[in-house]
Amino acid sequence: MARPAVNVAVRAARAAGAIVLRYMNRVDGLKVEEKSRLDFATEVDRMAEAEIVRELKRAYPDHGVLGEESGASGKSKDKVWVIDPLDGTHNYLHGFPHFCVSIGFVDHGDLLHAVIYDPLRDELFTASKGDGAFVNDRRMRVTKRETLAGALLGTGFPYRQRAHLEGQLAMTRALLREAEDIRRTGSAALDLAYVAAGRLDGFFEIGLKPWDMTAGCLLVREAGGHFCDFTGQSGMPAGGNLIAANHLLAAAMVGAIAPVLPAELR
Repeated sequence: MARPAVNVAVRAARAAGAIVLRYMNRVDGLKVEEKSRLDFATEVDRMAEAEIVRELKRAYPDHGVLGEESGASGKSKDKVWVIDPLDGTHNYLHGFPHFCVSIGFVDHGDLLHAVIYDPLRDELFTASKGDGAFVNDRRMRVTKRETLAGALLGTGFPYRQRAHLEGQLAMTRALLREAEDIRRTGSAALDLAYVAAGRLDGFFEIGLKPWDMTAGCLLVREAGGHFCDFTGQSGMPAGGNLIAANHLLAAAMVGAIAPVLPAELR
């Protein structure tokens, strides 16, 4: 049974998703800002985030918010909603049909609630700590694949971290020597939801931000999975260098990249 906080986040995510879809066929007319090199935001990102914040503040006026577009706000620094109103903005701008809304809730550093909504497919991924993870009310489980042999992995080539491109390519080569294949979809949050749903066996990426991974990490954990940094240290990595899979496959991924892992990514 969904908890009240998840129900509130679901309403917020669906409202944001409606805004995202409303403007999807009008992207040529949108105002687009390049926040930094190759890091874009549209007025849709901002409108969707504002709608999410309104819904959350209506129910939880004392909670804090950490949004990709608006930054940190609110009264509390301990009870915080972490929001990405449009994860996959590059896809959205190109008409590539793969993006989502991501909302997670953290209480004193503990991941408690998660909602990731894919408005195109009307797929709703939800989780609360200790209650399991679900997609459209169907329970999700990570895959049971124990080794990289036959594994389908997800990744991203982050625009903020092009300085680490050689390291990323070296890790990709190391994993592809054993894995079946790698997908690069352009939405880390949705990739993590797919790991939780068993559609991907594992995922790795450099330099993710809290709004990219907070909700997705809880989905993975509640689906029986594990997340860690590139050295195998459990938990959501402060540096954003993330591996997610079941426990055995995550360890296999850590082992595969260890010989080529640059010192700055450890």
